[in-house]
Amino acid sequence: MDERRAGVASGLAAYGLWGLFPLYFPLLEPAGGVEIVAHRVVWSLLFVAVLLTALRAWPQVRATVTDGRALLVLAGAAVLIAANWLVFVYGVNSGHVVETSLGYFINPLVSVLLGVVVFAERLRRLQWVAVGIAAVAVGVLAVDYGRPPWIALTLAGTFGLYGLMKKLVRVAAAPGLFVETALVVVPAVAVLAVLHAQGEGTAGSAGTGHLLLLLSSGVATAVPLLLFAGATRRIPLSTVGLLQYVTPLMQLAIGVFVYDEPMPPARLAGFVIVWVALAVFTVDSLRNARAGARRRTAEAAPAPV
Repeated sequence: MDERRAGVASGLAAYGLWGLFPLYFPLLEPAGGVEIVAHRVVWSLLFVAVLLTALRAWPQVRATVTDGRALLVLAGAAVLIAANWLVFVYGVNSGHVVETSLGYFINPLVSVLLGVVVFAERLRRLQWVAVGIAAVAVGVLAVDYGRPPWIALTLAGTFGLYGLMKKLVRVAAAPGLFVETALVVVPAVAVLAVLHAQGEGTAGSAGTGHLLLLLSSGVATAVPLLLFAGATRRIPLSTVGLLQYVTPLMQLAIGVFVYDEPMPPARLAGFVIVWVALAVFTVDSLRNARAGARRRTAEAAPAPV
């Protein structure tokens, strides 16, 4: 029970920190989205390097970089998560926090569809119902916005594909994050060098406080990921799946109540339809998890003599 409580606490902490990101990234202005992501890459690499040294986990990193397949998959994951960060920062700093929250609401359903397309997984009836309802929601929101909700769809797609890449290779959280980040650190450093050469970099011109905030982006990146990894080791994935809705709910609340973003009736209707889809999806997932647990219990029970 203590292990389960620790897992739930880790999961809530991870998703809670991610939920606060719409309050954090505006603090990094006047840095633009590309500069913020570049700093995030550089400082998270250094933070994880210190952590790996403390954990004496460098042998795991060496094992990963000598595995060509793992390295290729992690390179793809690195590009996807960098794109996700860039779109998220753009969405938050351009006044589209509500739309970014939508991306993480529909992400579980995108992951289900990727399972069908990539792994030829067969969906249960209620899963198809949930996906269909979500498609209706996207249509309603497209009418409301006057365009497809590209920020939300890109966030859901890139994060869903990132999760797919992580599923293809088994690497512990800290070593995997280090390798991913190391694969894109050279472009990140090049971006920062160009920005500063053109006089557009803000790290050295916007004050010490701004520089410290940029440095903190490494911790802000790594800590939730490590907490999330701790949660997945301690609690069932069905519980992790329920906890993940904490992040978009917090982001939605911040967008509406802190930044006063509009929520007209049509947009609210679109979100309600998304929530109905997620309710159907969650009920089906929990029911399937319980059925699987009962089957395992029955199989483990001793046969009658």
